[in-house]
Amino acid sequence: MSEGTMQRAAQREDRAPRTPRGGRPHRALVCAMAVPVMLFAAACSSDSGSGGDAEKTAAGDVNGSASPSASPSPTVQAAVYGKLPQPCKVLSDKTLGELVPKGSKGKESASSDLSTRAGCAWNSLDNNGVKGSQFRWLNVSLLRFESDVTRGSGEKQAQEFYQRQVQDTQHAEDARNVKSEPAGGTGDEATLVRYDLKKKEGDFKQQTVVARVENVVVTLDYNGAGLAGDRTPDADGLAKAAEKAAKEAVTAVATANGASGGAAPSTSSSSSSPSASKSPAKPSSPSESASPSKSASNG
Repeated sequence: MSEGTMQRAAQREDRAPRTPRGGRPHRALVCAMAVPVMLFAAACSSDSGSGGDAEKTAAGDVNGSASPSASPSPTVQAAVYGKLPQPCKVLSDKTLGELVPKGSKGKESASSDLSTRAGCAWNSLDNNGVKGSQFRWLNVSLLRFESDVTRGSGEKQAQEFYQRQVQDTQHAEDARNVKSEPAGGTGDEATLVRYDLKKKEGDFKQQTVVARVENVVVTLDYNGAGLAGDRTPDADGLAKAAEKAAKEAVTAVATANGASGGAAPSTSSSSSSPSASKSPAKPSSPSESASPSKSASNG
């Protein structure tokens, strides 16, 4: 080999990168060092995840134990009266003898549930021959309201119906000379509505007492007329008789529920709801027009 060739070879050798001694062991050491670092990182990551889950579980337990229980079911005050008296027996024979002296046997109103809605009607025709005759019509309607979580307490419903019933009576069809006044001493609240009705049979004097006692509304209709030329009955006398009968009917409601002399009755256990869609009984003679034109409605 010539000197020039040897010199060029030496130069190439000088320029070539040199591998330090133990190059391979150095790389192995680096790799060996990297393995513990990875294991440590994995271990830290695993510990961190476990701790996070544990904290979440603990937080969930705390939140679970602190969460409120289900809301209690809504309640409403129980109705005081749980039933109604027999409608044709709410008035004594003595009272019936005064209001309908020639009266027929009471006719009970149709009802799908006598514990919530009941009624009875009587009519009387006292024939005086050529002097004419006296006609009387009497009707008692009883409506009981049961407490309901959506409608409210039975008493509240009765109060609302009482007010509507009074207003309907005051605006009866063909009513003239309408007058209203409180009927004291009858239930928790009561109103007497008086008006005149002129019909082809004669002039009728209408008296309606609407009374509420706890969760029951009593409506008593009483009217009279002189027919075939007989005199028109005294309206004040009819009103006084109607108020007396209404008090008696209210007392019958309390008595039917176990009260004595108007004492507080036992709490109702009935769960039925009343319906007042049916109108009260109408008189069979001399004309249906003698009865009030508006019926009770629980709408």
